[in-house]
Amino acid sequence: MKLNKKVLILCTGNSCRSIMAEALINAKLGECVEAQSSGVKASGTVNPNAQALLESKGYWRDEYHSKVIETVLDTPFDLVVTVCDHAKETCPMFPKAVKTIHIGFDDPSGKAVEEYEKTLNLIEKELLPVVKEELC
Repeated sequence: MKLNKKVLILCTGNSCRSIMAEALINAKLGECVEAQSSGVKASGTVNPNAQALLESKGYWRDEYHSKVIETVLDTPFDLVVTVCDHAKETCPMFPKAVKTIHIGFDDPSGKAVEEYEKTLNLIEKELLPVVKEELC
């Protein structure tokens, strides 16, 4: 059995963008990639609007939660993607050299619900093809 490649989606709070990207990648590219997400300064909570949107699309899994970077540092990732500028600047060094790319998205937190859907669509349009090309 071929082992799936692993991608880490890194953000600051791991409550919105990185969780949405993790869920999208697992839903759409799950046959070849396993996504995880974490935060440089994890908030500890998933944004309720992001979760509701993912649930409405059928992408949500109960295991998704906001987690700190230390919980995933020992995982051998094939690719790390930062989705916010702060995470890009503070991205830690992983024990083994791993390709890191940055594809930034504006944080919809605190904005109208429609902004979450826009962000999710942008992630699907801009991030998924890159992950697919790199790892599938």
